[in-house]
Amino acid sequence: MANDAKKTPVTAAPKAEVKAAVAVKKTAEKKTAEKKTAAKKTAVKKADTKKTAAKKTTAKKPVDSKVYIQFYGKQITASDVAASCEADYKANNKAAIKSIDIYVKPEEDTAYYVVNGKVEGKVSL
Repeated sequence: MANDAKKTPVTAAPKAEVKAAVAVKKTAEKKTAEKKTAAKKTAVKKADTKKTAAKKTTAKKPVDSKVYIQFYGKQITASDVAASCEADYKANNKAAIKSIDIYVKPEEDTAYYVVNGKVEGKVSL
């Protein structure tokens, strides 16, 4: 019976110590996990900030260009044709221009246009 008395206190003490050690270990693991997620979040925020800064500085200016149309001894620019078509549309309609498609027919000395996919018109060049 002497052996039974010694076994009971020996086994009871380690169980309590093991439970306490497991609880401490879990708490420590949670804290390290929280630190890692916080570090990842700050790293992501820093990376996003760097990306937006890089995008702002790499924006390029469009090339300044003009398109000339020459026919039958005349010369006009594409921007002049577009301005004429827009002015003709605005003179006859009140709706805003969202899109405009222009078709130039030099043999007829005319530019045809379609505004917002619906309204058609023509302008003499």
